Amino acid sequence: MTFPVVGMVGGGQLARMTHEAGIPLGLRFKLLSDTPQDSAAQVVGEVVVGDHRDLETLRAFAQGCDVITFDHEHVPVEHLRALEADGVPVRPGPDALVHAQDKGVMRERLTALGAPCPRHRLVSDPADVAAFAAEGDGFPVILKTVRGGYDGKGVWFVRSADAPEARDPFLAGVPVLAEEKVDFVRELAANVVRSPHGQAVAYPVVESRQVDGVCDTVIAPAPDLDEDLGGEAQALALRIAEELGVVGHLAVELFETRDAEGRPAILVNELAMRPHNSGHWTQDGAVTSQFANHVRAVLDLPLGDPRPRAKWTVMANVLGGDYPDMYRAYLHCMAHDPQLKIHMYGKDVKPGRKVGHVNTYGDDLDDVLARARHAADYLRGTIQE
Repeated sequence: MTFPVVGMVGGGQLARMTHEAGIPLGLRFKLLSDTPQDSAAQVVGEVVVGDHRDLETLRAFAQGCDVITFDHEHVPVEHLRALEADGVPVRPGPDALVHAQDKGVMRERLTALGAPCPRHRLVSDPADVAAFAAEGDGFPVILKTVRGGYDGKGVWFVRSADAPEARDPFLAGVPVLAEEKVDFVRELAANVVRSPHGQAVAYPVVESRQVDGVCDTVIAPAPDLDEDLGGEAQALALRIAEELGVVGHLAVELFETRDAEGRPAILVNELAMRPHNSGHWTQDGAVTSQFANHVRAVLDLPLGDPRPRAKWTVMANVLGGDYPDMYRAYLHCMAHDPQLKIHMYGKDVKPGRKVGHVNTYGDDLDDVLARARHAADYLRGTIQE
């Protein structure tokens, strides 16, 4: 029996966990990785080390693959179009993926679709930033490089026209997007998966808590979320996936706000067309994980049930600290909480770097949150008991 070969571009932890989800299905994976030490390169059997920005490297890698997918959004779209012209299925395709690569393109398209977005426009210099601020409620405003930013990188909080942050984004010579500073209640995420033939599923909307621009904790489902707003967020994510032609997993990061009458509302912050940190809870908290459904989608298999297994699931990221030997901490964490699920990425421990995550679940949210936070902090070394 011949099983498909999934070509995964990018050797990070998302590729590692997607590979893990494909093992029970008997799938074979081929990985294009930057280095042999990358997270997924440590576990995938067939690894090609090469540059995803080089077309000939991509073409050689694609030979023998039944489908190409990604653990990041950084492959040039013109290269993906070349692969499609060669007859290689690319999922998500370049026409969809460009909306996750380029924030300017994303904002233009979402606005045309009528999706709720913060006030925004492309700016060319600090004077243009000042003009953008004056068109609204003034400073502060947010500046973002249109490409390449993540986890707080490539984002500037600008308090005045003469602040260094009003100049710094333009030094690299790349386009810059200005957005109003949103007075939000909290951050949410709507995760959906769509297949080539149009089947789609939606996971419960989650709350995402950030620390210093990095996702720290995800609570599934989002506590005390207005039922109508949750349905609106899921419907919006499903519509974006359909309109953009997304195949695979789509994460729609959202701000929960209040409208002029004080009613709950949402604004779209970012898009990610791959498994996403806000969906890691699904590994242990959903009937079918985001990783398993992403694999099913790119192979056009029937999608799995996205419903949660428990009333509450909490994911807490494990960040690197001053305690490099995390393996020794397993003894304490596993003994303290036998239901705890630990997922480590095989990365070198560096301060502030995401090196893993933990999942906890149960019927009492306060207890589930405390267990997740305790494990993540103990593994990092910030607590010793």
